[in-house]
Amino acid sequence: MTRPSRIQQPGPEQQPRIVAVEARGRSISFDLEPGQQLLEAVRQGFAAHGFQSGVAELGAVKLGPLAYVMPALSKDGANAAFYSDIYRPGGITVLEQGALTFGRRDGAPFFHCHALWREASGKRTGGHILPEEAVIAERISVTALGIDGATFKAVLDPETNFKIFGPVKTLEANAQTTGRVIALRLRPNQDFFGALEAAAAAHGITRARIRGGVGSTIGAQFADGTIVPNFATEVFITSGEIKPDDTGILRAAIDAALVDYTGALASGTLVRESNPVLMTFELALEELKD
Repeated sequence: MTRPSRIQQPGPEQQPRIVAVEARGRSISFDLEPGQQLLEAVRQGFAAHGFQSGVAELGAVKLGPLAYVMPALSKDGANAAFYSDIYRPGGITVLEQGALTFGRRDGAPFFHCHALWREASGKRTGGHILPEEAVIAERISVTALGIDGATFKAVLDPETNFKIFGPVKTLEANAQTTGRVIALRLRPNQDFFGALEAAAAAHGITRARIRGGVGSTIGAQFADGTIVPNFATEVFITSGEIKPDDTGILRAAIDAALVDYTGALASGTLVRESNPVLMTFELALEELKD
């Protein structure tokens, strides 16, 4: 199967292609307490540090119950790709890694989270966690980036016909911050690396850590030669940075993990200029001082 380089979306292209809001932020950590709904625990964690939005990196979080969906082909053409039926594995599911964007949808707290995990049956899989049906089974501390002055808000996107997170400018809550942050949403059919590098350059950033990172790419190509030909994916960033190369040109380096619509998993270092965005990608650039 040949991997496409572009997927036609159901609606007209929206502008700007890179949605960027400059804000302030701070690295934080907080505990997820057993018995709590994951959404409420995340809300409380950010709020305890004075933040209403941000991104988080998840490690070995134990969840039970859990509900999730995987990427799937569209059945009616209303979207370029869609979601599978809902899965509700029994017992305790242990996340390996994941990324989460926290903000607001329909006037209430909400998150967008992709992860890989192992279910109680031993099955290793991954996908898109449903915020309302994930409960923490064991206390764990997570790392996050709180953002002040920008909020990720889910609104209907005419291009993809999905309600999608994107950053909007908000009044600063005067949370304690330590540096500049660029909250981003990347629209479909653009090179993932190039868009991030362009966003950094546009804001005068020469070094940045990529924080969070939830979205989809049109299949994937990894540095070890692995190619994911199936175009519908759920992707999250496991680590990433932007810095000048030996010639002074800004270059991104990104490790990611994904599940495609067949249930196949893949992870590793992504290849430059070979991983266009499918539906969206939201994340934050945390500026690093030289």
